[in-house]
Amino acid sequence: MSEDILRKQRSTTGINDLELPEVDIHNYTLAEFERLPRPAFPTDNYRNADLNRLIIEETSYNVREMKEVHDANYQKLNSGQRCVYNSVIDSVLAKKGWIILCTRSGGCGKTFLWQTVIAYLRSERRIVIPVASSGIAATLLPGGRTAHSRFHIPIKLDQYSCAGIKHGTDLAELIKLTDLIIWDEAPMQHPLCF
Repeated sequence: MSEDILRKQRSTTGINDLELPEVDIHNYTLAEFERLPRPAFPTDNYRNADLNRLIIEETSYNVREMKEVHDANYQKLNSGQRCVYNSVIDSVLAKKGWIILCTRSGGCGKTFLWQTVIAYLRSERRIVIPVASSGIAATLLPGGRTAHSRFHIPIKLDQYSCAGIKHGTDLAELIKLTDLIIWDEAPMQHPLCF
């Protein structure tokens, strides 16, 4: 574009051998950019998503498939599970930021409940980070990881321990955009993990 500026100014002024200093060419070029129509800009989720593989991973689900999983699972929830489901979904949609603790003995359907919640939120294109305290439990959650792995929690903990999440990293950006974190088997963790 800057190459055309000198030609345009020569044409406008009628001076065929007009010479302009670099600073004038630079300023005329900026003025031309100002005249261009302004494009619409995407939201931060999409602006950063092409650079952040973690965001890409957490938003690359087949929405139709997630909706089908949710609809099939939702019909099978019992009344207690539906109560927790409704509380979690209400908290997420209203951005209440609640911490909901769901404790029951093994085999009562907590993992099934979390799978249903995850399927619903992902079908709505929301970001859910499912983690668990053990590797076995993490494999039961769709896209699940251990909490130590996802949040860079040190294995040896003391009162000075800190998660290894650095400001401005892909993980930090993912956490900012996250709608829900599900931490299965959280009571099994040392209190300093939190």
